[in-house]
Parts: sequence; C-alpha cells; structure tokens
Amino acid sequence: GTKLHWMLENLAGVRRRAEAGELAFGTVDTWLVWKLTHGAVHATDPTNASRTLLYDIQARDWADELLELFKVPRAVLPEVKPSSGYFGECAADSIAPGVPIAGIGGDQQAALFGQTCFKPGMAKNTYGTGCFLLLNLGKQAVPSTNNLLTTIAWQLGDEPPDYALEGSVFIGGAAVQWLRDGLGLIKSAAEIEPLAASVPNSGGTFLVPAFAGLGAPYWDPAARGALVGIGRGTTAAHVARATLDGIAFQVADLCAAMDADAEVPLKELRVDGGAAANNLLLQIQADLLQVPVVRPKCIETTALGAAYLAGLATGVWRNREEIAWQWEVDRTFEPRISADEAFALRHQWSRAVERARHWQGS
Repeated sequence: GTKLHWMLENLAGVRRRAEAGELAFGTVDTWLVWKLTHGAVHATDPTNASRTLLYDIQARDWADELLELFKVPRAVLPEVKPSSGYFGECAADSIAPGVPIAGIGGDQQAALFGQTCFKPGMAKNTYGTGCFLLLNLGKQAVPSTNNLLTTIAWQLGDEPPDYALEGSVFIGGAAVQWLRDGLGLIKSAAEIEPLAASVPNSGGTFLVPAFAGLGAPYWDPAARGALVGIGRGTTAAHVARATLDGIAFQVADLCAAMDADAEVPLKELRVDGGAAANNLLLQIQADLLQVPVVRPKCIETTALGAAYLAGLATGVWRNREEIAWQWEVDRTFEPRISADEAFALRHQWSRAVERARHWQGS
C-alpha cells in the first residue's frame, strides 16, 4: 500500500493511467499469474491480499477506508480468489501450455498448509533467515492482545476462510550467518551444530540477536544485539551454543504470546525451513517449550503447501483428510529438562532481552 501510494504520487502519469484502468497492481503471485496467462488473469488470493495494507481480512474485500487513506484507485487492484481454486490456464505459448493455475498461498500460510496444520490449535514454525510461527485459529479471526498478527491462513473454494495468528522473528538463521561471515567462528552453517554440541550448555552466555531490532512480541526497532554473561572461560563453542539458544528463545517468546491469545496450550510444534535440519536447535526448542517438536520428512513445506492447495482444487486430493495422510514424521524431539529448568532459563533470557532493549548507543 505505501509503495503503491508513493508511485501514484511521485511518478509522472501513473495516477492518471491508474485511474483510467491502464495499470495493474499486485504482489509477486499476481505478477506470475499475469505473465503465465499472458495478461488474461489479474488475480491474487486472500493470504497475499492481506499483506498489501489494503485488504479487510474479515469483510474479505479491498477496504474502502484504506483505499481512501492511501489514495489508491480500486481499478488497479487484482480480483481476490480463493487460495485453492481455479485462477486460469497457462497461455498456449507459455512454459506450461494449458496447465491450470489452481493454488496460491502466501509464504508462511502455504507452509502452515504444507504442515497439514488443519485443526485449530495446531502450529508450525519455519526456521529460515528469520523465524515465522503460525497457529491455526479456525474460522474465527481472533484479534491478538499480545502483539501478534491475525491473518487469513487460507480459503478453500467457496468455504469461509481459516485464520491464523502469526509471529515473526527478524533474525533466526541469520544469526548463524553472522557467526560465519561476521566473526569467522565457523566456515559453513553446518559447522555450528558440532561446535555448539561440544559444550553441555552456553555457560551462562546469552546472545540476543537483535541485529535489526526485535520483532514479535516486542516490536522494538531500537533494540540492538547483545552478548551477555561472558567471562574468561567463554569459548567459541559457548557463543555458538548461545546463538542456537537465542533462536529457540525467540520462538519460545512467540509461543508464549500465542498461548495467551488462543487460550489453548500448545501441544506440539511442527517445524520446517533450512535450519530445522539442526538437531541440537530443535532439541533446545523442545526443552524450552516443554512440548514435542516434530520435524517432517519434507521440510520444504511452503512449496508443498502450494502444491496441496492446487491439488485440492483439481481433484488430486478430495479433502484435507487425504492430504493429512501425506504428512510423515522424520523425528520427534521430546523435552529433556524439567519445567522448572526451562522456566529459569527463560527468566535469564528475559533479563538479557531487557539489556538489548535498553541499549543507549548513539
């Protein structure tokens, strides 16, 4: 919304052409559909529309109030169709002639679908450059009172949409990249696991990777990274362990906020993304959450979710129950420490976070 407003206000002729219906706006999925159909279809789905600052997720339409606020003419916006449904066919001279386009989902919503988190209370976390935790809310768009986002999870055909709570961690796997590229403690991301596992714990060291501020549930852009609790005995292994801890602590903070919003305690956490291959990270996560952390055999669940949405619309699968049968467990990580130990660690973490948030640099 803000980008479109800027273009309309600052680029010569753009507003005139937009109001005349000569221009089309959309997110990346909209552009892809437009290109694959050679301009025959200008459409998106509710999960992507909800990321534009212009869409009402409860009314399920472009919001007149927001269009007026951003001075965006409705004529430039795509048609919003169900996430799982018929959008059109690839043009005859495209890369996939005649192939139907039948599934569109936003990155994290598609991952939630790919993890077959179809029932309210089921949650997944994606460990990528950042971390993204979504919890299925079912048909009710429960507003968050704990600094999370309420979003559309998906819409299947003519059904009412499902909603989700979402929390975002800005720096997840990027903290491991910092150890590699910034500090030179490891030569590849894969080296962090054996290095961190060479010590039983972080030795009282905590890394708050607020390199770009802190995301949910803090939303503190002024916070800065902090490495606290170091002493003469602190080694590279302790810093590596604290880095994995820092990723897991941030996800635990999101889970706590979601538990408070949904009023349903988390029973298990399904995980995916590149860093989900790190066994030690997932064990730490299970310890802190005190619930099982479950990694499926396929951790590329965003692409899988998009395929499921398309297959559901085209009859490859008849319903969500058939899709759920496709999901297979690779490994389940059970908590190995007590609830009291987990509570004490999270209390120490919260103190480290406060130091990161009260950084007074210039």
